[in-house]
Amino acid sequence: MDDHETLATATDDDPTLVLLKVEEAAHRLRIGRTTCFALIRTGALESVMVGGLRRVPVDAPAAYVASLRTAPLAA
Repeated sequence: MDDHETLATATDDDPTLVLLKVEEAAHRLRIGRTTCFALIRTGALESVMVGGLRRVPVDAPAAYVASLRTAPLAA
């Protein structure tokens, strides 16, 4: 079993989670960690600070995708 399978199992099987690590959010979006941090930096993906740790609300990846689906298409 590789790290990706472990990460997916740990976060997808726990319905009580309210915050994700940035890496977990990136995994759910099927993007890289650096791209995920870039989305957070621009405000496209919601995140919060808990102490010194950056966390993504569990519903934020879906909200980001919904915003992409409703955004006007570029010409």
